[in-house]
Amino acid sequence: MDGYMSAIADVEPYLLYGGGEDPAPWSSAVLLVKVVTKDGRTGWGETLTSIRAGAVAYMVKVLAKVMKGRDVHNVESNRALWYKLDFNHAISLESVAALSAFDMASWDIIGRELGAPLHMFFGGLTRDRVLVYANGWYGGCRDPACFAEKAKDVVKKGYTALKFDPFGDSFDHIDESSLRRATEIVRAVREAVGDDVDILIECHGRFNAESAVRIAQALRPYRVYFFEEPVHPEDIEGLAKFKAAVDAPVALGERIINKGQLLQYIRYVDYLQIDLGRFGGPTEARKAAAMAEAYGVLMAFHNANGPVLHAATIQLDAAIPNFALQESFYDFWPQWKRDLIGGSMPVEGGYVSVPRRPGIGVDVNEKVVERYKAEPGEVEIRGEPHWVVKGTW
Repeated sequence: MDGYMSAIADVEPYLLYGGGEDPAPWSSAVLLVKVVTKDGRTGWGETLTSIRAGAVAYMVKVLAKVMKGRDVHNVESNRALWYKLDFNHAISLESVAALSAFDMASWDIIGRELGAPLHMFFGGLTRDRVLVYANGWYGGCRDPACFAEKAKDVVKKGYTALKFDPFGDSFDHIDESSLRRATEIVRAVREAVGDDVDILIECHGRFNAESAVRIAQALRPYRVYFFEEPVHPEDIEGLAKFKAAVDAPVALGERIINKGQLLQYIRYVDYLQIDLGRFGGPTEARKAAAMAEAYGVLMAFHNANGPVLHAATIQLDAAIPNFALQESFYDFWPQWKRDLIGGSMPVEGGYVSVPRRPGIGVDVNEKVVERYKAEPGEVEIRGEPHWVVKGTW
């Protein structure tokens, strides 16, 4: 085995910032992780940003001290060591996010070394193109006409499914006036896109069960594909009440960070939205997909961040048997994010062709990395929350 060892020489976070061009504050930055081995191999991973970017970047530097000198091939052993050393790993988003990007970069190196794309290590090719739904397309919209007009543009691009949050600044409880406005928005979008386009409703995990039930009942005539995070994420009892009260598919999972947490939610889920960048990378995300399959749950991996995470996620989408559809901001990113991977994963007719190049399937343009590289600064939270699409609160 010693002959195959490729010892890790460096693990480095790169925070990229492109200004205010992005559709939402959380995605104005990209946090990449570069892993380099002593024999010169390089791999890239990506994890979450938002108001936690600085904390995650710091945690990557802590993880780097542990991983230097270890064999990059031993992904399970490396994961187990980090789990053992970080006492709070099971409850720390920052710790899991750092490991996730490291794991992703490790698989990128392994794939490049063996000349195979990531999907070949996780079951082979189950599909050669991946169905995606559009997100991030409705920036600046607060009224039905704006949502409807932009939805038409999304469909013109070839998408057959789109997701949006029509709830404005409602939080916890939704009053009747706000519910009427949300209903008018959804009605306008349905009339604009017709019956053959799927509508996915983003609730952002911000309602109590009573409000979530009223929302689902009000929107039932518009054939919602799924309701994403209809209740507060920690409210499992509220989720059970929602499922018992309405006949509406539920999607969630982006805030679940390990398999133990997943077991608490899986019986209430129709579409599981684990995020590769905050669940443990491809290694753990593939296990989550297998758990979902055992419960008859379909996968709709979450990705509201950047192109490296998107590329790695598409690779898993290609392999798993219980795939439904994939979130995509690709056409609504600023150009620099597409340039980061050479514009290599365009959406055509609502699908992304699965890259067959080794590793995560794309090459990172390091000139773009250098151009947009930034230092984590002080976090400022003002105006809209970081988790909403810009201009919709």
